[in-house]
Amino acid sequence: MKCPKCQVENPPTKRFCYECGTKLPHLCPHCGSDVLPNETFCGECGGRIAKPDQGISPPQPNPVPIPHYLAEKILTSRRALEGERRQVTVLFADLKGSMELIADRDPEEARRLLEPIIERMTEAVHHYEGTLTHIIPLRLPC
Repeated sequence: MKCPKCQVENPPTKRFCYECGTKLPHLCPHCGSDVLPNETFCGECGGRIAKPDQGISPPQPNPVPIPHYLAEKILTSRRALEGERRQVTVLFADLKGSMELIADRDPEEARRLLEPIIERMTEAVHHYEGTLTHIIPLRLPC
């Protein structure tokens, strides 16, 4: 959406120009007509008007299971977290010597050896109310 004052292009979900702070008009995404902020459908073309909060996609399923109590806490506080800037801690962990340990082993045996360690690390992250977004899969040398 172009700002009527400074002509800077703004994302359609913004209500104020990020360059000059001018209030942006609400336009129908289908026909470009002016619409009121509380309208659900355009009075000119009948197209559905997206509300600003509809631009936020719901959380995607986490590939790593989260304990039920932690999932509930995240879901109940979701509204308070949306749009909030937060400090995060990122943990990268590598098991020193793990490749040498599993190099000559059968893949199932290697997994049985390393799985308890990964489970303990996961429990520690969940204990401090963290979530895992990715665990790099075990890759065996050829």
